[in-house]
Amino acid sequence: MNETLKLILTIVQVLLCIVMIGVILMQTGKSDGLGNALTGTAETFFGKNKGRDLESKLARVTAYMAGAFVVLTFVLAIF
Repeated sequence: MNETLKLILTIVQVLLCIVMIGVILMQTGKSDGLGNALTGTAETFFGKNKGRDLESKLARVTAYMAGAFVVLTFVLAIF
């Protein structure tokens, strides 16, 4: 039973890692370059609603998945 549980947890960890890589690659970069600083487009409608856009959802999902990855790594290290 112990080896079966370890195999299942390892498969879940690999799948979690692959999905987390995909979610991270879907996010845009934090630095928009010098053009954004000069034009001043940071305070637009989309800049004020950061809690509702896709970027914030992807960042939140990344944080949860990273936490699950760390916990799962510790669990696998104990077994």
